[in-house]
Amino acid sequence: MIIHELSSGESVDLRNNSLVVSFPDRRNVVSTSKLNGGYREDIQAVYNHYIPPHIGHSCNLEGGSVDAYLKIHTERLGLSYEHSVGILTAARMENVSVKTRSFRDLQVTALITGGVEVNGGRAGDPAGYYEENSRWIKVGGTINTILIINADLPEATMVRAIMTATEAKSAALQELMAPSRYSKGIATGSGTDDIIVVANPLSPYRFEYAGKHSKLGELIGLVVKESTKEALEKQTGLNAERQCDVLERLTRYKIKENDFLQGIDEGINQDYFIRELKNIARDRQLVAITAALLHLLDEYSWGLLAADCVRTVGKKLLAQIGPIKRNVDFGLQVEEELLSDLVGIIKQKACMKG
Repeated sequence: MIIHELSSGESVDLRNNSLVVSFPDRRNVVSTSKLNGGYREDIQAVYNHYIPPHIGHSCNLEGGSVDAYLKIHTERLGLSYEHSVGILTAARMENVSVKTRSFRDLQVTALITGGVEVNGGRAGDPAGYYEENSRWIKVGGTINTILIINADLPEATMVRAIMTATEAKSAALQELMAPSRYSKGIATGSGTDDIIVVANPLSPYRFEYAGKHSKLGELIGLVVKESTKEALEKQTGLNAERQCDVLERLTRYKIKENDFLQGIDEGINQDYFIRELKNIARDRQLVAITAALLHLLDEYSWGLLAADCVRTVGKKLLAQIGPIKRNVDFGLQVEEELLSDLVGIIKQKACMKG
């Protein structure tokens, strides 16, 4: 089923849990794919393929390995194994976001699927595995990007486009305050993201720079940010409205609903308490103060602000939403102390209503 056709002749269709982009003639491709990855000038089609999350590891794939599976599936799609590029994800193809940006004769299209609920991470987070003999696969959420540019680009420019697109993806996650699942940081991607960049060597338009100072770089940045956000919303509901919630903001500190139940009066109905907690967590002023407090903690963790400054300003912020019961210094680290104060204030508010 064809879902999109580009003005430069590429067609996009959905079949066999895959999003397939077929080329009308010669295209240059650079990708992170295990199937004909790197830079190629002989690719006829590229695809993004959904793998159910329960697969987990390469030995569970049909054929027993990623390479074998890609060969099997490429042929199943009716494509040439030697002349195709394929990438894998646990995000469903129906949730693809297709966005195009243009300036004069230049056109950039992004086709993105994505999710960061399971394996969203921040560059430099603790690793989850050490590769041995290339026998590993874990496609968790994954943000997969296919970027199609209707212009002739040198090899180096295509690689630069990957860099610009990657920065744009990370910017989208930052603007959503998407949490890393492996640290207290903001995610910059997932651990399994892939990208494919397609350029047209037959185009009369040639561009030699794809960095942020160029119009091409601007279009790449805009279209990837826009498409990444839409894909995440389609796949998992991650959007600005969902993030306007204190409980959502606290997930990267591993603070959950049940943590607020600790120490509450036994006479308070817990179900009613949780309902009130969820209502309070959506209060916009409380969300704004929580966001400000967490950013102070971020700057402290990055070494930009000193602990005493963060503690002082943090207490002033918290005083705007309620009294802090604990006045004794228990020798807590600044992060633990301020988060404990925040949880205590919110708990008091929920108990008063519950």
